[in-house]
Parts: sequence; structure tokens; C-alpha cells
Amino acid sequence: MESQDPAVVEAVQASGESTLEKATAKAKETFDQLRNVSLNIAVTGKTGSGKSSFINALRGLNDEDDGAASTGVTETTMEPTMYEHPSNVRLWDLPGTGMPNFKANKFLKKVKFETYDLFIIISSERFKENDVFLAKEIQKKQKRFYFGRTKIDNDIRSVAKTRHFDEQQVLCTIREDCHRNVKELGNPKVFLISSYDLGKYDFHDLVDTLESDLSEYKRFALVQSLPVCSLAMLEKKKEVMEKFIWLAALGSSLGAVIPFP
Repeated sequence: MESQDPAVVEAVQASGESTLEKATAKAKETFDQLRNVSLNIAVTGKTGSGKSSFINALRGLNDEDDGAASTGVTETTMEPTMYEHPSNVRLWDLPGTGMPNFKANKFLKKVKFETYDLFIIISSERFKENDVFLAKEIQKKQKRFYFGRTKIDNDIRSVAKTRHFDEQQVLCTIREDCHRNVKELGNPKVFLISSYDLGKYDFHDLVDTLESDLSEYKRFALVQSLPVCSLAMLEKKKEVMEKFIWLAALGSSLGAVIPFP
């Protein structure tokens, strides 16, 4: 090996290559791929289900902040609207699916289905026929979809003062109800989410599931873009940033690698 510097030796070994030159080239290639990867996430669901609020939460914004997606009790998204996010992540707010004459195949054509890596189907109550219909069409196209049951904080508040209130039992009841309405799709996961407190309920389970389903580079983009809503999320972001910095240092071919804690 060209250098006996312990840090360089360790870095080359970690890369799986035999020389510093090969390790540097590999690190640079990986760094460029991570920096340039794109991830397109489509958020859809019934009008008023909280699609825009969920997108704002993913962007670390409140609904009233400048640049936030428009929210309201009526349909505010008439055309697919894209919101740029760090790490080349694009969040797409799609039109609502609650119209009486909704047809999933026409809907997917209108919103340019091929644009998206995955779909998150949002509902603030039980999932309806249109949601299941849309999920089936997405399955046919061999794309991934995930169900997000939003406004869980509202459900909890509505029963919190009852005599025998049990939060875990309420959450379990909501999950069971959601699963009954999508059982014809097999056994898809339903994630319970509060857009006003991502650190609670199932948001971390959703992130873990997306990570396991995405490729390495798209997974990296996802984690980099997410807001810090818990210590666990902070640890995820710390891990990917350390890797990014390590690749940048090795790929710069300065002949030395800076160790990061």
C-alpha cells in the first residue's frame, strides 16, 4: 500500500479496495451518485385528508409558513404540485381522490404516474373504495404504495376525557378499522401519523419501512431530507452525514483521511 499512515490504511480497507487510488476513485463515484440521486414521493388521498399538511411536516414547515403547501377544508390542489426539498427529494402534492367520478387509471395518467418512486395514500378516517382502487392500479404498475392514517392527534383528543380512556387501545382500534378496509390488498401496513408531531405514533415505522424498500442512494436522500423530530431521527441523519463527509474526504484524494467520531 502506498502509505503506511494508519488512517489511510484503515480507509482503504474499509472501502474494500486494495490501493488508495482505487479507494479514492470508488469513494468519488459513490459520493457523486449520492449527491445527484433524486427521490420523487407522491402524496395523494381524499380531499381534506391532510395531504398538504403532511408534506409541510416532511419539509419541516408549519402550514402558515412562507412556501408551505396550501391547506384547507376544501380541495386546494387541482394539479400535481412539486415541492423541492434538500438532497434532491421532491414531494408531490397530488389532486384529491374523493371525487364521485374518480377513476384511478385516468388519475394516474393525468398526474404522470411514471414520475414517482413511491406513493403515500393519505386518509384522515377509514380508507375508502377510491383509495383501494388507486392502490390496485399502483400495484399493477409495480410501484410501491403506503397507507398513512393522518390526524391521529385529533382522534386522541376527542376521546381523551372519557372515563376509561386508553390511548393504546384507541390506536389499536383505529389500526384494525383501517386494515379491515384494505384487506383485499393483502396485508398492507397502515401508519398512524400526526403531521403536527412527527415524533409520535408511527412516523418512524414509516421511515424505517421506506428505508428498507428503497435503494441505497435513494435511502440516503430520504434520511438527509427528513426533519429532526426525535433522537432516533437525529442519529439516522448523523450516520448518513458522517458517511457523506467520509466519502468526500477520501474522494478528494488528498493523501490523508480525516477520522470522524
